[in-house]
Amino acid sequence: MEILYQDKSILVAVKPAGVLSTDEPGGMPELVRQALGDEKACVRTVHRLDRVVSGLMVLARSPKAASRLSEQIRQHDFGKTYMAVVHGAPEALNGTYRDLLARDPNERKTYVAARPGKGVQEAILDYEVLGSADELSLVKIYLQTGRTHQIRCQFSSRGLPLWGDKKYSTLPDDGPIALWSHALHFAHPDTGEVLFFEQQPPAIQPWAIFTANQE
Repeated sequence: MEILYQDKSILVAVKPAGVLSTDEPGGMPELVRQALGDEKACVRTVHRLDRVVSGLMVLARSPKAASRLSEQIRQHDFGKTYMAVVHGAPEALNGTYRDLLARDPNERKTYVAARPGKGVQEAILDYEVLGSADELSLVKIYLQTGRTHQIRCQFSSRGLPLWGDKKYSTLPDDGPIALWSHALHFAHPDTGEVLFFEQQPPAIQPWAIFTANQE
């Protein structure tokens, strides 16, 4: 478990791909407790990453910290930035995607809805293309809303499926999904100080394609 920061109220760590965000056997809170050497430590999930997604997560270490961080998320004062590698290239180098999303609980997939309705929610993200190579694009994504599978659905619906996405793409990519929780910013639940954390994706494919192009 790679821990970037910890104090008595919060802990920032890198969630590995394949690990659940929630507090259950093998989930992030359990793995953090193991890393801390205290199986009874208070470690609470306040925001989630899909099981297949990796990158930065902040976890609360007290009920009060969990409540205050959750309130920031509800008030949209908790910032999350992602990086992704997509097949193809967006029409513009930067822009905003705004869709209505519906969830199919049976298929456990999210779809773009044609019109408002029961269970349909607005989804908004801003993106910036950082580079292109081998018919792939490296994209930085700023979430304005946090819908289930939002990034994966919004890009795939535009013919830009994420590399390695086994649920929203039929392309035979060999490896984990190229979606990375890149940066977080939020106010410390005790002091109110604005904290910023950033972590680059691992030097594996397809991320390594763009790292090599920058050298």
